[in-house]
Amino acid sequence: MGHGKKMTGISSYDTQAARSEELDGALLADGFEEALVGFGFQFTYPVAIYSRRKCLEILTEDGIMDYAEATEYFDFNVAGAWVGESTPIFLDDEFDMWHSLEEDELQGDEVHGKD
Repeated sequence: MGHGKKMTGISSYDTQAARSEELDGALLADGFEEALVGFGFQFTYPVAIYSRRKCLEILTEDGIMDYAEATEYFDFNVAGAWVGESTPIFLDDEFDMWHSLEEDELQGDEVHGKD
């Protein structure tokens, strides 16, 4: 999983601050340092939280994998890996909640005969 290329920071998160506040016991995902957005807890266990979007960018930046291949690899080998109670969490920051809610509203209107 290690990738030697340096990535730019995530614009909506301060990754340097996130790393400086590392929690003891949180397991880190090797090679995804630039995708780290912070730390939290799963019940009482400390966990690292990563940007899924940024992890996929890291996997595709060298051109070896396309987006579909990176997604399959990431979902199975990274996000799908259980390494104990402090297994990292991968934030689904590709999900557009507002867009999804608007689609649900439009579909609901169609079902009820509204235009």
